[in-house]
Amino acid sequence: MNGTATVVNDVMTHRVVALRAGAVFKDIVRAMQEWRVSALPVLDDSGVVVGVVSEADLLPKQEYSDADVGRYGQPAHLADVGKADAVTAGELMTAPAVTTRPEATLAHAARIMARTGVKRLPVVGRDGILKGIVSRSDLLKVFLRPDGDIAAEVRQEIVVRLFGPRSDAIRIEVHDGVVALSGPAHETVLIPLAARLARAVPGVVDVRCALTGPPRAATTAGTPRRSPR
Repeated sequence: MNGTATVVNDVMTHRVVALRAGAVFKDIVRAMQEWRVSALPVLDDSGVVVGVVSEADLLPKQEYSDADVGRYGQPAHLADVGKADAVTAGELMTAPAVTTRPEATLAHAARIMARTGVKRLPVVGRDGILKGIVSRSDLLKVFLRPDGDIAAEVRQEIVVRLFGPRSDAIRIEVHDGVVALSGPAHETVLIPLAARLARAVPGVVDVRCALTGPPRAATTAGTPRRSPR
């Protein structure tokens, strides 16, 4: 709609640093420091994303650096103890990588992050090749969209399409991303649809719908029948 950022490709970072499986520990830490990121995708020789190395994968090296590791020999800690001995990205990475596609909606990417608890997702094409990275902050950029742009899209893409020639009677106000709809709607059934579609417009924080349907036709009560004498 109007070129608005509605899919991952519109908000992701296209220039991405990545690791090969053979990258060594110090190089991984150095890359994270230089690029100011907390996780890096790991690629195979063909550029396909095979895993992700995060700061959490590196911390066991520090956590289990002392000699007394006997008390950590429980099943819950064995994986971390193993990572403490790892030295390459291929040994340290979490695999398979949790990824998303360039054409995925922002809502879909947000659901993946919420479900898996990750802060950023490698973005891959159908062939698995890395295209970019999308982070939580990238998904939130859409809420910086100007109120005027939101109002224009709500009117052109929703109000005009739903209510046609009568759309001029509907008022649209947007303040800090909150859309307020008011005025008469010629079909009551369209009111909840208009509110639902407005809520899906990129950058909308909330929708306050005060649209009113057409007045009901007045009815007159029938003359009561006289009981027979």
